[in-house]
Amino acid sequence: MSNLLDYRLLSFDVYGTLIDWESGVWNAFQPALAKNGNPPITKDQYLHVYHELEKQQQSQTPDMPYSRLLTTIHPLLTERLGLNSPTSEESHIFGESVGHWPAFPDTVEALKRLSKHYKLVVLSNVDRESFAKTNAGSLQGFPFDLVITAQDVGSYKPNLENFRYMLRSVKEAFGVEPEQVLQTAQSQFHDHHPAKRMGLKSVWIERPGATMGNLSEAVYDWRFSTLGDMADAVEKQ
Repeated sequence: MSNLLDYRLLSFDVYGTLIDWESGVWNAFQPALAKNGNPPITKDQYLHVYHELEKQQQSQTPDMPYSRLLTTIHPLLTERLGLNSPTSEESHIFGESVGHWPAFPDTVEALKRLSKHYKLVVLSNVDRESFAKTNAGSLQGFPFDLVITAQDVGSYKPNLENFRYMLRSVKEAFGVEPEQVLQTAQSQFHDHHPAKRMGLKSVWIERPGATMGNLSEAVYDWRFSTLGDMADAVEKQ
């Protein structure tokens, strides 16, 4: 196994890896549950339906900005979960929630530590505006070296074009070759399996309790529970 410091650039998934996507999207659904008398729907039940509907919508409308995609699936979510239909304003608020989702507690400090050793690049499935809100908010304005969103590419991960776009971009911007890139992410579905198909090495940030994007087969080159643990390992090396 090569050394973590053999690489020059980390390509990050954001929502699920740096941002607590599952808590964020669950909290954003609380008004719909409250409006329906708080039925006994568990977070896991909800996330399973959410992930399925999100994946379908991303396949059907690969060029739709993520906040609008969330707005679109909100009434489908309530229908699938047996709830009353939301108003268009309620769905809009749900879609706009992305920029308010919380960062994991270790994220910002770990990014600062990792930035001493690597170029840090965002490869996210959200739109530019939503990411800008997240970056200004819970990511505390952290200065990434490059930001690539699904809106820039015109497709959503796990589409390999997102990874090709990233590799072209980092080669052009920094002279970084594919063998110098580490895909750093939580989701096996969105990141690790397509990264492996692209011949990229990857670091699995296996956030405790995370369920979205899990697959029966896990592929990765390194695994840590948090980004802070990864930063510790880099510093030890």
